[in-house]
Amino acid sequence: MTPKHRKTSRRLAAKTAAATITLCLVTGVGGAYAYWATVGAGSGTATSGTMATVSVEALVAGDSPQNTLVPGGTADVAVRALNPNSFPVQVYAIRGNGAPSADANHPGCTTTGVTFVDPAVPLAPALSIPANSSILITLPNAAAMSTASSSGCQGATFSLPVTLEARK
Repeated sequence: MTPKHRKTSRRLAAKTAAATITLCLVTGVGGAYAYWATVGAGSGTATSGTMATVSVEALVAGDSPQNTLVPGGTADVAVRALNPNSFPVQVYAIRGNGAPSADANHPGCTTTGVTFVDPAVPLAPALSIPANSSILITLPNAAAMSTASSSGCQGATFSLPVTLEARK
């Protein structure tokens, strides 16, 4: 191979390499530019549902607490909660919501001395109510009776208004 031919081959190889590198860079940069500069448009919709109210009843027929309330003592409170939603909910809190009252068979119970003791928030252990069902919740020592209760309150069943906070 002559020196002139060798020089031409090197130039051709150098030009080919330069052209290849330039092509790769242009293609890569162009591809990167196309990737980052791509614009799309469209629309979407979403609706947020509402959670139906979880209802609460204290001492439903057939439900009963484990112990009874006496002056100066505490007792368990039984609460039945109904979840009408199509998904389970977690009971986060139960709070007293009004003055306790004695049943109609105890008109002499004028001073009940009964209070509802709010359990710690969030409830522990956590309680979940399955979809479209109800559960009985027993709150240990959630009712207290003072020694100032009327003697006409003996044997009475007390209604303790409560508010239940449920979360999805």
